[in-house]
Amino acid sequence: MRIIAGTAKGRKLFSVSKKMMVKPISDRMKQSLFDIIRPQISGSIFLDLFAGTGNVGLEALSRNAMKVVFAEREIACIKTIQKNLDNLGFADRAKVCKCDILKGVKFLYNHTDEQGFDIIYMGPPYRLADNRELSLTEPVLKDIAKNELLANGGTIICQHHQNEEFKIPKNLELYRTEKYGDTRIDFLKYSKESK
Repeated sequence: MRIIAGTAKGRKLFSVSKKMMVKPISDRMKQSLFDIIRPQISGSIFLDLFAGTGNVGLEALSRNAMKVVFAEREIACIKTIQKNLDNLGFADRAKVCKCDILKGVKFLYNHTDEQGFDIIYMGPPYRLADNRELSLTEPVLKDIAKNELLANGGTIICQHHQNEEFKIPKNLELYRTEKYGDTRIDFLKYSKESK
């Protein structure tokens, strides 16, 4: 894993043990994702949900996001994110939260200076250790919309398995979809007016 562009371009990132159920986003997907949201990144408040090693949020910091909040429940991942932040010199523009996202995301609003997040990236795991499929996108999207976690006009990026179906809350609008093998990335816009 490495930073693709920005102030830390080319810098390698620390990872977690391969025994953990953490599958970082590929460089190809990450490059494509950031090409799409490039105009929105500089000066943004960015939330990396199910952060894993922090690969996406760290890329956002390298590309001049003003602040990134990382939400993750695994201690090994949290330690790795902090190690990467310290190594890259980004710790002063980041907050790492240990939390179970499925128990609610409302408290994360407190880390946005009460303006909401400009960009939320969520890449929940697709499967459990015993290979049972997970469908985490819909409940988390509902919670984000219900608690108005996004700033007006903000974007949610949902990375999920291509077979995962979910309903999009009324105040979110799908405006772009990209496919990479068995992975789909959906881009949703938030508008208070469309509630």
